[in-house]
Amino acid sequence: MSAETELGRVLPVLEGLHGRLKIPISIDTQKARVAEAAIGAGAEMVNDVSALRSDREMGEVVRRAGVPLVLMHMRGRPKTMQRRPFARDVMRDVTRGLKEAIERARKAGIPRERVILDPGIGFGKSTEQNCELLARLEELARLGCPLMVGSSRKTFIGKLLGGVAEDRRMWGTAAAVTAAVLGGAHIVRVHDVGEMAEVVRVAEVIRERKKR
Repeated sequence: MSAETELGRVLPVLEGLHGRLKIPISIDTQKARVAEAAIGAGAEMVNDVSALRSDREMGEVVRRAGVPLVLMHMRGRPKTMQRRPFARDVMRDVTRGLKEAIERARKAGIPRERVILDPGIGFGKSTEQNCELLARLEELARLGCPLMVGSSRKTFIGKLLGGVAEDRRMWGTAAAVTAAVLGGAHIVRVHDVGEMAEVVRVAEVIRERKKR
């Protein structure tokens, strides 16, 4: 969609939430113009699923604003990512892609401490590869940046549960969220916020016991 359409959708929401929340708001966009306007309206984090590949101005907007930036791995583009051949070695592919994203951020003048990495669950990966990423998340933590994982209600969960509809994937999502937290994720993107907050609280306690 155009930047105008994005702005027309997100700015009224940001303006309506201004001063009403005590938690930071993230803007999910690949467009520098949208990111800049959203930050001006109160957004405190930018989530770019293209990892600075779609808009050359995005890095400058983020650098100037001094906000955290989420860099996500995506194999291909949204319209074609599930039709392209999947990587033969998903961990190698994701690790390489995220390292390249970190380098793009560095060249844009964005400090590493403001970078958050997202392995891109469901973005150009097979069901098996999504599971492998969750199982080996600790390896991606070695890149030295906080990790964000978005597995909520995704297609691979439906497939693992025999083809259940999206609105019936909450329990499968709970399992994926637990795996992400135990693997070291710092942020999880979810739809069922109240339920998943409880899942995260229990998983975090278990994770702390693992460290002892």
